[in-house]
Amino acid sequence: MATIAERDVLRYTPAGVPIVSAVLMHESQQEEAGVERSVAFEVPAFAAGEISGRFASAELGASYRFNGFLARKNRNSKALVFHIIDFSAA
Repeated sequence: MATIAERDVLRYTPAGVPIVSAVLMHESQQEEAGVERSVAFEVPAFAAGEISGRFASAELGASYRFNGFLARKNRNSKALVFHIIDFSAA
């Protein structure tokens, strides 16, 4: 679960794949060792291919349930980026 905090415009890779970069914001309460803990973080993300058009028109600031995976930003980077495979309204 996250909100779309920032989003770039739809662009195309050199191979012609549509892609949209964004920043997702997550806030929740989690239980750790029997104690409630507030969790909040931002994660860079992008949607590529067919999902990118729907993601590009999604409402900023609205809450969505995202499905995807984390991977390195590129082969030599230690930074992670969330790859959005699908999303739906929360």
